[in-house]
Amino acid sequence: MEQINKNGIELLQFGSFPSENICHFSTTIHGGISKDAYSTLNLSLYSGDNCEDVYENRRRLAKVLNVLPENVFIPYQTHGDKILDINQSFLDLSDEEKQQKLNGVDAIITNKKHIGIGITTADCVPLLIFDPDKEILATIHAGWKGTVARIAAKTGEKMIADYGCSPCELLVGIAPSISPDCFEVGDEVGEAFILGGFNLSAISYRNAETNKLHINLWEANKIQLLEIGILSQNIEVAELCTLSNPNMFFSARRQTINSGRMLTGGVIK
Repeated sequence: MEQINKNGIELLQFGSFPSENICHFSTTIHGGISKDAYSTLNLSLYSGDNCEDVYENRRRLAKVLNVLPENVFIPYQTHGDKILDINQSFLDLSDEEKQQKLNGVDAIITNKKHIGIGITTADCVPLLIFDPDKEILATIHAGWKGTVARIAAKTGEKMIADYGCSPCELLVGIAPSISPDCFEVGDEVGEAFILGGFNLSAISYRNAETNKLHINLWEANKIQLLEIGILSQNIEVAELCTLSNPNMFFSARRQTINSGRMLTGGVIK
């Protein structure tokens, strides 16, 4: 991923995404005002940080994205597979109604220009799916539970069914998240993937020294997207580990859940 700095905010961008009709990003820890475990660019209101600091961080990011802070939509995620359309009907709702709609959502799709959408992560897999021809953008939060529930594939299928996207035109970015070498899990997690229809041997390995299972969430999400017709050459994986890069990323495994969160999303121009 390409690293850029805008007004002190550090952003990462995929090289495969066009710049003429989308501004997309994955944030790092740099550029905000939050303190301690949230230092400095925490963008989640639900991680225990001071809310005023988070609002200021969001205002700074919105300024970089050239959108109004109130037009940046970030859901309250629950590791499920609920997908929300940010369409004109949503935009016509009151602020309170919008917040209600965003509750319990783990993926957002929009075709509306000049609004920001994003999901927060600190080890879970953030994905972007973009149709550069039809200008449809989705941002997805896929922890291991969401990956087992195939939220990435379901979002892609919804873009195809509801927005008329062609799978071979879709571009995918799998942003920084926990690496296979760091994602050590219990056998019950492996069983969940098997029950979810995954070939465990294709997405995991067992550490010979610890006998612990390691799962490759990047590959698990890539495989499900290939299965719905997205082309391999259109899927870009950052291969940046959040847990092992404390100078760049928050990590719930490293810092506990009371830590900051990055934001991955975009704005259709």
